[in-house]
Amino acid sequence: MNLLAIGDIIGNPGRKIVKDILPSLKKEYKIDMVIANGENSAGGNGITYSVAHELYAYGIDVITMGNHVWSKREILNFINDDNRLVRPVNFPPELPGKGSTIFYLNNKTVGVINALGRVYMDPIDSPFTVILKEVDRLKNIVDFIIVDFHAEATSEKLAMGWLLDGKVSVVFGTHTHVQTADDRIFPRGTGYITDLGMTGPYNSIIGVDKDIILRKFTTLMPEKFEVAKGEMQFNAVIFSIDDLTKKVTEIKRLFIRKE
Repeated sequence: MNLLAIGDIIGNPGRKIVKDILPSLKKEYKIDMVIANGENSAGGNGITYSVAHELYAYGIDVITMGNHVWSKREILNFINDDNRLVRPVNFPPELPGKGSTIFYLNNKTVGVINALGRVYMDPIDSPFTVILKEVDRLKNIVDFIIVDFHAEATSEKLAMGWLLDGKVSVVFGTHTHVQTADDRIFPRGTGYITDLGMTGPYNSIIGVDKDIILRKFTTLMPEKFEVAKGEMQFNAVIFSIDDLTKKVTEIKRLFIRKE
């Protein structure tokens, strides 16, 4: 199975470049499944019903979220009914939505888990203990398990990769919007990267208009963030997974720029 994991999609620029290049990428690399982090896909913060279905129409199979999952209150109206939209599993269980889903891919089943880190983030249940319980629940009912760990600290993400080595097929990080160069296959076959990166405006500061961020840093005055315009970037990683062993055999990072 060839899995394409797309880094945080930022607003309209991120959606546009996905629309422009995803079909050809799927054909070129014989992609079987596409997962994307979409927590900033609507105006740079949160997601809406129309944006989610726009991304599905472009060829994305499952959308994972993160700390901005509730930024657009509209999500409360549809998250329970959307089986392809996954919010962090370590949120309180009584909240709407689900922390994992099962995607049916021809004769294969793929479990997708989303979790939120705790280092430099808001207080939340331990992602390590919650994910282990969710992996234990899924391991006998799906063929592959994929984890999106939405976290700030590199050390926390790397710890999650080591914890899940041999228990899941892939662990990738999201949230920092900067693609890391540490993709690797752990000893027991789990594919890993600390952060997929960002899909959105290239001449920006993690997706936001750079002049706004520079003013904020130089003056310390509050600023209203706006998604930058202009040249776009597409960050993603392709994980090739052996159908029999469930282990990753190859990893390829993608960083594509487009006017």
